[in-house]
Amino acid sequence: MGVVKFQRFFRAAAGLQVDRNDLKRYTEFIDDKIYDLFVVAKASAKANSRDVIESWDLPITAGLQQSIHRFEKLDEEIELQPLLDQLAARPPLDLALSEDTEHRLPLIAGGLSVALAQTFVTIAPRVKNPGTAEWSAVFEIFHLLL
Repeated sequence: MGVVKFQRFFRAAAGLQVDRNDLKRYTEFIDDKIYDLFVVAKASAKANSRDVIESWDLPITAGLQQSIHRFEKLDEEIELQPLLDQLAARPPLDLALSEDTEHRLPLIAGGLSVALAQTFVTIAPRVKNPGTAEWSAVFEIFHLLL
């Protein structure tokens, strides 16, 4: 993802200032969380005797769905979709993805990004440039919930 768009996104989503070093943390976060979502989706598809993961197999909560909608509004301003298309690469699985599921991956990555930015504001409302401690705390929260 381009550093400038990454910084612009976090500024627009939560009023945060992130730097080039945070980009690596962010991309690892997105990779990990998308993989986690697909672990659950894979189990759902297999439990329903399917060899294709459908979009409804993904464990998208109401909160994540709201974050996806917020992302869509932000994306109109910042145009992150092309960058998230690359970032939300399909994790290696032994099941195929439906076309709809494949199409939703960048939106899910965008929703996770909005939720990530908002979580920083929730845990440290006065911090404008999150450091290692804030990134670790946010990662731990997402690890517990997703």
